[in-house]
Amino acid sequence: QVQLVESGGGLVQPGGSLSLSCEVSGSFSSIYAMGWYRQAPGKQPKLVAAITSGGNTNYADSVKGRFTISRDNAKNTVYLQMDSLKPEDTAVYYCNADRVVVTTTPLFIKDYWGPGTQVTVSS
Repeated sequence: QVQLVESGGGLVQPGGSLSLSCEVSGSFSSIYAMGWYRQAPGKQPKLVAAITSGGNTNYADSVKGRFTISRDNAKNTVYLQMDSLKPEDTAVYYCNADRVVVTTTPLFIKDYWGPGTQVTVSS
């Protein structure tokens, strides 16, 4: 039906940059919002940033001014540019597609998640 494929992530030194991308494919007509969540070891997942189809964005306070989320609606892809990375940014990052209208019969709306990609910030 609907799949999310993430790319990017990896190991970077403090102060460095990384980019994540997530492409949504499958049988759907629209996605209300796309975003990124992260989960550090032993902690609950938390919203990092999200963007609606209209371009409205929301960021966690901890990443404001350092991370930038963007979206290409034509490609059904969301991007996360992460700059000035800190060790506390280390986590598994998950892509989220919020309120996907799946064009099956009958039609339904559902949230979808990517498998996650590891981001490690360490010297």
